[in-house]
Amino acid sequence: MFKPLAMKQVVIQLLADDLPRASLTLAELGVFSPSNREEFNEYFPDIPGEHYREIYHQACSRLQKIESHIPLGPVTTISPTRVISEQELSSTNQWLGEIWERCSSYEEHFRRLTDEEHMLNQLEQALDNFASLNIDLSLLQGERLFLDLHVGMLPSANVPKLREAIALADYLLFSYLENSNNTHVIIIGIKGARVKELRSVMDTAGFHALEIPPELHDKPERIRSDLQRRRETVARERTEHQQSMQACADEVRAQLEQARNQLILAEPYVAMGDAARNLGQLSIISGWIPERELQRVESALYKALSGPFQITADTPPRSRHREVPTCLPVNWLTSAFSSLVKQYGVPRYGEINPTLIFALSFIAMFGMMFGDVGHGAVIILAAWLGRKKLKSFTPFAICAGLSASLFGLLYGSLFGYEHLFHAVWIPPLSDPLYMLSMALFWGIGFMVIISLLYIHNRLVSGEISHALFDTNGVVSITLYLSVLAGTYQLYQSGSFGWLPAALSILTLLTLLAFKLIETQAPPGERMLVATIETFETLTGYISNTLSFLRVAAFSLNHVALAIAVFTLADMMDGTGHWLMVVGGNLFILILEGAIVTIQALRLEYYEGFSRFFSGDGTEFKPLKLSLQGVK
Repeated sequence: MFKPLAMKQVVIQLLADDLPRASLTLAELGVFSPSNREEFNEYFPDIPGEHYREIYHQACSRLQKIESHIPLGPVTTISPTRVISEQELSSTNQWLGEIWERCSSYEEHFRRLTDEEHMLNQLEQALDNFASLNIDLSLLQGERLFLDLHVGMLPSANVPKLREAIALADYLLFSYLENSNNTHVIIIGIKGARVKELRSVMDTAGFHALEIPPELHDKPERIRSDLQRRRETVARERTEHQQSMQACADEVRAQLEQARNQLILAEPYVAMGDAARNLGQLSIISGWIPERELQRVESALYKALSGPFQITADTPPRSRHREVPTCLPVNWLTSAFSSLVKQYGVPRYGEINPTLIFALSFIAMFGMMFGDVGHGAVIILAAWLGRKKLKSFTPFAICAGLSASLFGLLYGSLFGYEHLFHAVWIPPLSDPLYMLSMALFWGIGFMVIISLLYIHNRLVSGEISHALFDTNGVVSITLYLSVLAGTYQLYQSGSFGWLPAALSILTLLTLLAFKLIETQAPPGERMLVATIETFETLTGYISNTLSFLRVAAFSLNHVALAIAVFTLADMMDGTGHWLMVVGGNLFILILEGAIVTIQALRLEYYEGFSRFFSGDGTEFKPLKLSLQGVK
């Protein structure tokens, strides 16, 4: 629970013909992560299944494209499992190619119909622009012997000036539509020597000529009727193609799901990659298996393989822990917390698994900051009702609600009412200083535990000097505790005390010496950097500890918000009073609940995780029967 599962680096020697069956068996178990071992590359130079892999990827690509047109049902359990031969995979790939050709022809039809609809929309929009004219629009296009005619648009503000200007050349301007600060106009006059001069004036006024599409060269009523007829034709064709597509989908869906199952069964052999290697008829598979699963894997292979095989399992030395994937034990209760831990990073192999620590401390801090029996009960009820959407996060929300209810009981708070029952512990606002001191003690305890975890992780990875002298090492935590002890004595008796003072000075000097050795820089710069980093270590501990005061601050804030709600509610009568109480509680639940969650996560990530684990481990991703590769 507190550490990742112990891993074994295994090599399975087997006959080449048994390789696909072994891959499938390992995927069924879901406990083997393939990994190439370079030391075997020389003795087993061949990587099998290259052509198989090409066919598989092509078939997957085709199936993925087909699924965008023909949705398939969810994947159910595939039983019994069997090895998919290259010939069978090739036949499936070829059939998928044929289905994709049928789908692509439908796709082409739909694309053409969509283009047609888009063009009809544009024509209708253009027709609307000339709707008020009610004339054969072809009369407005083309060259005429005596008339100079222009159809276009210009800014509405320029229309009066342009009308006056062209009137000097005996031209007329008619406006027939105005929208979006633009006016659609027709300019007409007798051709003459001033045509070029007129066009210059029109350009100056911002005139833009409008082209009337050939489809609109008729009277508007006829054009609109023709467009409606074409739109009905498009809709009819679309319906026919959709029916044909649906018929095709109904015809091939069962076969498609069967093809998908074949690809799922073929995927483990493909996912082996260079973890599987050949030399003639002899093959090897290399990878990682949790130590506790080794016996089960051996038994399953013994039942599945027809030929002989041998498993060699090695315990990775400490020097190679960076290469070992980290397998965090997960159950239904800790699944959501494990997901949140992975949002920060995966611990290295051998490091402490922070999931349980994260779960307990997060739940406790959330409850302390959001303590209210009623609010906690609402969170539990909401989590239960929304369990289908929350899925693995349901236990997370329920635990948070339980914690809030428990602390609500300790605080004596029910939906913000502080007088309905006596507090088992203390109402937060009755003694804010006491609440702040409790939060401070919580922060000190949290920091000490986190530093101990850091020391453990560095010892496990063989970094002894860092475990002793680094920022979160033995010396640093001793400095932190001695300063705290001296400060407490100073507060109690007015004296810092010789022992805390001696420990503080000694650890401070030791830390400074370590920083001087670690820092690579010229002498003057080295001294400056080491001094700054030493004092930064101390101030970092203090500031991180003070960050936990927000735990008390939010518990006080929770009560203060409730008081504000009831103050507003008391200013109203009857229904308004209760609406204010209910609305205020909803406001507290949603807004403050979200803020408290973020604050608790911040304390976990920043004050906790950043101190004791690097988060740069490699997650254990075993082979599984799926179409998404190694998981």
